[in-house]
Amino acid sequence: MASTSTSSISLQTNAQKPGFPSTSAAKTSHTNLSFPYNPLPFTKFVRVKSSSTAKYYNEAVVDEEMDRIRRLQNGSDVRGVALVGEKGRTVDLTPPAVEAITESFGEWVINGLEKERGHPVENVKVSLGRDPRISGTSLSVAVFSGLARAGCLVFDMGLATTPACFMSTILPPFAYDASIMMTASHLPYTRNGLKFFTKRGGLTSPEVEEICDKAATNTLRNIIKERVNHPLHYDTPLQGFQIVVNAGNGSGGFFTWDVLDKLGADTFGSLHLKPDGMFPNHIPNPEDKVAMALTRSAVLKNSADLGIVFDTDVDRSGVVDNKGNPINGDKLIGLISAIVLKEHPGTTIVTDARTSMALTRFISNRGGHHCLYRVGYRNVIDKGVQLNKDGIETHLMMETSGHGALKENYFLDDGAYMVVKIIIEMVRMKLEGSDEGIGSIIEDLEEPEESVELRMHVVSEPRYAKEKAIEVIETFRQYIEEGRIEGWELDTCGDCWVSEGCLVDSNETSAAAVDAHMYRAKVSDEEHGQHGWVHIRQSIHNPNVAVNMQSSVPGCCQTMTRVLLDKFLKSSGVDRILDISEIDKYAKSDRIG
Repeated sequence: MASTSTSSISLQTNAQKPGFPSTSAAKTSHTNLSFPYNPLPFTKFVRVKSSSTAKYYNEAVVDEEMDRIRRLQNGSDVRGVALVGEKGRTVDLTPPAVEAITESFGEWVINGLEKERGHPVENVKVSLGRDPRISGTSLSVAVFSGLARAGCLVFDMGLATTPACFMSTILPPFAYDASIMMTASHLPYTRNGLKFFTKRGGLTSPEVEEICDKAATNTLRNIIKERVNHPLHYDTPLQGFQIVVNAGNGSGGFFTWDVLDKLGADTFGSLHLKPDGMFPNHIPNPEDKVAMALTRSAVLKNSADLGIVFDTDVDRSGVVDNKGNPINGDKLIGLISAIVLKEHPGTTIVTDARTSMALTRFISNRGGHHCLYRVGYRNVIDKGVQLNKDGIETHLMMETSGHGALKENYFLDDGAYMVVKIIIEMVRMKLEGSDEGIGSIIEDLEEPEESVELRMHVVSEPRYAKEKAIEVIETFRQYIEEGRIEGWELDTCGDCWVSEGCLVDSNETSAAAVDAHMYRAKVSDEEHGQHGWVHIRQSIHNPNVAVNMQSSVPGCCQTMTRVLLDKFLKSSGVDRILDISEIDKYAKSDRIG
């Protein structure tokens, strides 16, 4: 039973010797597990629902990422590395992970009993036994806390056997509703794990998978609660906020009912939450104009504080602010950059080379460093990993497509985690008295006057297409370096101090082998100074060459296209191996931009 104290959990502790439960009434005693206060700057105060427990975890540990929790599933068990000392393996079965998983298990048990009995249940009892592994004590505390969070009464069996744990759900006077055995069987002492039982027996692999998926969601909720630390309603920090989710009939609907609803948000007006592999409404993609337009409409119609758009598998996201302004591409990078730079002043931010000159100024004006790198979200993330290994603090890596990763989240491209960062900032702003909404953070981020993408198909047999595309890209580089196009200069890293040349793949410590050749030229003239750039790259998946351009001056994208056509494509002769019809059409068109 839960104590009303804010510093302990009251547990039922079986006083008999470890092993098979006795058929006679077992003596029980109340044991208070206290968590001493330690006001060190690197610790974080966390309150636990149901048990009112206070505990402290290093912030980096609290940020256990979702995918890592899912990977702890081992068939019908949960197993992982609990102690340092195993060569080539890092600790992944941490107290926060165990707490999240057992909270999920407790909720799963309660939901199952309520479905079975047809009414709400109280005093759901779960026992815990463990083998003698030395990690058992600290992980047991996490189990107690997780089960208490879920609303269960926790009974500590101490040293026990797996059969004893199961039989504790069957035999009187125990007849617990469920049981957990903490063990990793025959594996080394560095490992530990969890086995789950109900009166029906051990859980199946799909059931454990469901619990781990739910635990990953619990982790997102806990991060929001802990980071917001709401002074009035800690467990429902989103109370009073309306947030619209557009899952596009992909996998992102869970974020509505498993995260936002449970944190007190009003999610009325959310769109396309039911998974449907035919995607009947629009492609689930934060870059999709239909997806953003529908979300914008829902935000304005419902006077919502925030709109969220997920892609199919939730590794990318975009948002709409309370005024209906879509935030994706450069704007999303700018928003996340501003949030990260508040937490980590002076950090480096890696993006792909299609971001605007205005974004570089935006990051620099906030004290950050902007590292432009190769297109491809894996390239961008790997560059950030490499920079951190080289001692250059890099907390954010993000591509214009919406793929983004954070150092604090194990460099995982995670759209849900990015949204969590935005939600936390939104609530903090409200608590500080601002009603402006998250869009106000990027008010000074200028948009380019023009942005264009064109394609040139490689005219070649498929087996030679890649080689021909590389020939085009390298010829472009040669032309720029030799000064054959007036006012065009090969770009490096913009204002980034990290490493000259990483943008053009000449950095000897590049994070990975070159998967696609690409270069960016900055464009200047006497009238406007530096006013734009041209980025040319080999497509990884298709036999074509992509050309991206941006300009701060109306009409200059068309001017740059004409220069590219006349001074490079035709002059160099590469037009013989390219279908340049799209370039030619745009250069000769009457439109501007």
